[in-house]
Amino acid sequence: MTETSANLTDKLSAAVEKMPAFPKSVQRVLEIARDINCQPKELVVVIEKDPVMTMKLLRIINSAYYNFPKQITTVNQALVYLGLNTVKNMALSFAAMGVLPQQNAAGFDMQRYLMHSLTTASLARLMCQKFGNGDADPNDCYLAGLLHDFGKVVFAQFMPAEFREALDVSQEQAISLHEAERQIIGADHSVVGAMLVGKWQFPKLLADAIRQHHGDIPPENTMLGSLFVADQISKKLSMGHSGNLVVEELPPNLADRFGGGLDDIIARLGDLSKIAEEAQSFARIGKEILA
Repeated sequence: MTETSANLTDKLSAAVEKMPAFPKSVQRVLEIARDINCQPKELVVVIEKDPVMTMKLLRIINSAYYNFPKQITTVNQALVYLGLNTVKNMALSFAAMGVLPQQNAAGFDMQRYLMHSLTTASLARLMCQKFGNGDADPNDCYLAGLLHDFGKVVFAQFMPAEFREALDVSQEQAISLHEAERQIIGADHSVVGAMLVGKWQFPKLLADAIRQHHGDIPPENTMLGSLFVADQISKKLSMGHSGNLVVEELPPNLADRFGGGLDDIIARLGDLSKIAEEAQSFARIGKEILA
């Protein structure tokens, strides 16, 4: 969307304002992790002040997915075994789960949406690690993947009738969901998602990536390119479902940047089964905790 009417802008803003705040503790985790001089103990202190977050982290770390030989009982132990970035991404993932509504009038499947978001996050991080040239942080790419479709959550919860119609049009006409949203609502989820992460006070870099992930993508922008490719791979390999079944081919400039089409990139990334397994483990434990 390049231009909106005042009424539409007001309607979208009102919907975004109804979304709950992102946990302050997780915002602080992000701030600390961005400091190259940060000490792990600083992260431990912030997480341990949030007993719910601590419980979630320890539940996933002691799950069958990780299968550590002994039980991990403290956040400090978790950092030793998994590292700062992994623990940070766990905290982000569980915080995002906590913002998701349990039900919505649009009938949007939040569990399948969550799987798509988690796998896209891990794939975007992997893409950046494999193909980046130092201009993007893999952990920023993870965050972009995790939150890239959150505008759909806003639509499902606060504009359910219009979003349901867009979902139906997308399926009936075999067009991308963002195209159907533009037809029915006048704006797509990337616009609303960018507004939401702005409300949550995430960096402008992230808001820009979310806003542009269905637009023209400059091949030199590793973060945006990694997000776009990760989104398509997640759909192509049926790693969850975010209401959009259309897998977009890579534009020639992105195919040149990443060395081929989706099948070529998937082959170069190697075994992706662990990404799906990790997402399933996160989603399952997140659901148990939130139930």
